[in-house]
Amino acid sequence: MQNFSLWALLPPAFSIFTAGGLWAVYFISLYNEIVTPLGDHRNSSLYPPFISVTGNFPPGSCFFSATMNLAAFAGSVIGFLRYLQLKNRLCRPWLNVAGLAFFSIACFGMTIVGNFQLFALMKIHDSGTLMTFGMGTLYCWLQAYITLRVNLKGEGTKVAALRFLLAGLITLCLILKFVFVTFSLVRAAQCQWALVMSFLIYVGTFGIDFRHSHFDAVCTDEAEHPEESRTSMIEQELQQL
Repeated sequence: MQNFSLWALLPPAFSIFTAGGLWAVYFISLYNEIVTPLGDHRNSSLYPPFISVTGNFPPGSCFFSATMNLAAFAGSVIGFLRYLQLKNRLCRPWLNVAGLAFFSIACFGMTIVGNFQLFALMKIHDSGTLMTFGMGTLYCWLQAYITLRVNLKGEGTKVAALRFLLAGLITLCLILKFVFVTFSLVRAAQCQWALVMSFLIYVGTFGIDFRHSHFDAVCTDEAEHPEESRTSMIEQELQQL
């Protein structure tokens, strides 16, 4: 326990609180009779329970925007910490840079989804959805491969197997969503919820890796690094001699 990093708590906390916020928005919409229940295929007078639809009307839209903005910020932090963790462990650094870029775009897409409501600005909202799901799916596959290659603390094979499984599930849900949307909107919504929950579980698995790493920030009041400052002082003394 002495070597356990508290940063390991960040990814699962992100997953739990984001999932909780989204389900809270869903139940608010359900209570206000805006969307049909996820398991109900009979009532066609209400909107289908897509996540964006549940967050389209107040007061649920307020909670939805807050949830997505906080999730985007926390996700960006997790993505950057993952980048730092892998920075000196990959023989192909461009893979790590690509992963950071993919996840950063996905997080930016979250803010668009949360702040531009579906029925008000559909094209902008859909572009954010495309960034979130498209880049997020690519990121999941890439990180599964990187996990296998890096093999951190000899756990790479097991963790990579879990992430490949989740990445496959995410991809399957994404495909099924587009298939079902043509003839069953409720089933398409179910696939979307399964997709998002699988993605949150995936991000939560980074806690497995983060428990091995400690991330520290160094703050100094000097404009130069201490080593550079000492070197310059010595050079000045030698010149005076």
